[in-house]
Amino acid sequence: MEIRKYIAILWRRGWLVAGLPALVLVFSLLRPAPQPAPGYVANMRFSVGVTPQAPSPSVYTYDRYYSWLTAEYLADDLTQVVRSREVADAVAAEAARAGLKVDISPEAIQGSAGAGKLHRILTVSLSWGDRDQLQVLADALATVLSQGKTAYFDQFRKAGTPVELHLIDPPSIGQAGVSLRSRMEMPLRLILALVAGLALAFFVEYLDDSVHGPDDLEAQGLPVFGAIPRTGILPWSDRKLR
Repeated sequence: MEIRKYIAILWRRGWLVAGLPALVLVFSLLRPAPQPAPGYVANMRFSVGVTPQAPSPSVYTYDRYYSWLTAEYLADDLTQVVRSREVADAVAAEAARAGLKVDISPEAIQGSAGAGKLHRILTVSLSWGDRDQLQVLADALATVLSQGKTAYFDQFRKAGTPVELHLIDPPSIGQAGVSLRSRMEMPLRLILALVAGLALAFFVEYLDDSVHGPDDLEAQGLPVFGAIPRTGILPWSDRKLR
């Protein structure tokens, strides 16, 4: 039966199957991967709204309904606007006015910003390595968005329907958790080592021309008249002493 042959091969080459993951484990424990520098994340939330037009006493409009609907569409746009270069430039300038002494490039701010939305609620996050710098940058980002200090907001003011972002949750800073890559690095190493050990075991068995049993001789066309039995270790072994 093929399964018995596979089990026999793995039993003979078990030192390869188990040895390679063991070596990887020992090597990983002796030389651990460098720990990343601690990072911090600032989260804040805004409610998005649009100033409705003045109601007309003679004409009924659905302006209030369309105002809320427009606000939801704008919240979709703002998830991308937050990560734009325009907002990053405004945040860098606002942080410099707030007294930040470090020269921070807008590209770094742009790459560390993130946003999501639920209906008219916009959630904005900012990741940074220094907690004090992050506090200044997060406050600057909250100011830029709530006061509309970019050309994106100017276009709505010129149209007479300004966008209003109200800061409902001020920036709250916490330490960033361990990344998924860091958590999965060791298990992935062991799984890859196990797969490599299995492949190496079958490859060595393929190259090995030793005789391990009567089946090997019969496969070469040689007659087998008898075999000296030995005590089987596995419970399904056919070569047990009687």
